[in-house]
Amino acid sequence: MSVQEILADDHDPARASGAQAVVLSTRIRLARNLAGHPFPGWAKAPQRQEIAERCIAALVDLPRFRRGHVLRMAQEADLDRAVLVERHLVSKELASGQAGAAVISRDQTCSVMVNEEDHLRLQVLRPGWHLRGTWNLAEQLDDALAAALPLAFSERLGYLTACPTNVGTGLRASAMVHLPGLCLAGQIDKVTRALNQDGLAVRGWLGEGTEAAGNIYQISNQQTLGLAEEDILKHLGFWIKHLVEQEWNARRKLALDEGEKFVDRLARSFGVLRHARLLSSSEAMNMLSHLRLACDLGCLPEALRDQVDRLLIEGQPAHVQVRHGSPLDSDGRDLRRAAVMRAALRAFPEVGPPAA
Repeated sequence: MSVQEILADDHDPARASGAQAVVLSTRIRLARNLAGHPFPGWAKAPQRQEIAERCIAALVDLPRFRRGHVLRMAQEADLDRAVLVERHLVSKELASGQAGAAVISRDQTCSVMVNEEDHLRLQVLRPGWHLRGTWNLAEQLDDALAAALPLAFSERLGYLTACPTNVGTGLRASAMVHLPGLCLAGQIDKVTRALNQDGLAVRGWLGEGTEAAGNIYQISNQQTLGLAEEDILKHLGFWIKHLVEQEWNARRKLALDEGEKFVDRLARSFGVLRHARLLSSSEAMNMLSHLRLACDLGCLPEALRDQVDRLLIEGQPAHVQVRHGSPLDSDGRDLRRAAVMRAALRAFPEVGPPAA
């Protein structure tokens, strides 16, 4: 299977219909390892190869991954690996290595990284805020995996992982949230501090070690040891509900206080996206954030939000180049990205005032 087939399947969960106004997607990730085998960072090359083939063989036999994609990083081009990162299907760490692989379901909802930091990183990614359903699917896959492979588990500590911060449940539950209201109101730093102080991590668009782009943040639990999975889910769910309320309050206050200035801000971003000849990735992300906000508030038809979500992915550097068919330098990417935006927004109506 190839990355081109993934693009042709057109099932990227980050832009599938169903994404909600504030929460773009929900993700559950489980870290697991094979019992009796060294962690990938300590294993020798032949051991890593043996582990990879054993894990892949078990995964492709599971119903969810039949007819899916098996991608070995050493065999993939640099741009293709970057596309997988931009689609949140693999991590930057897996994509930058040579010993890892990814097994991805046909609909791209489920993926498993093999030989990243741990032998197995199981992920379920769904559009919008669907914490319970996402967890249920991840739990089913985890149970099926445990029946097929001997997993490293301690009665005292729980699941054993390469990094101590994942020991216990091995669970990272997260939500990708769009927070333009809090950002424009200057409240995002205060919100981030509150989340950090209560045990949640706030990361950027592409996860750990990345900055926020387009006012998009990833919120996830930090503690995995000493808490049950249910406790982790409830804690994240409480904060996401609170964050959604704060974000909507900030949006309403901005629209009310700024009036035409607020609409003008959104309309200017729309105008640039619709007519610019050169657009950097960060420019496009920030302006698409305003366009998404316009859809949420009724300044543009809400039905157009899915198209904006698609452009958030298609405007990423690797996607621009792969769709073009060859590598591009920085100016070439900016030129091509602008052309993609102009073509996609040609049929959009003008930005109007917020709906009542």
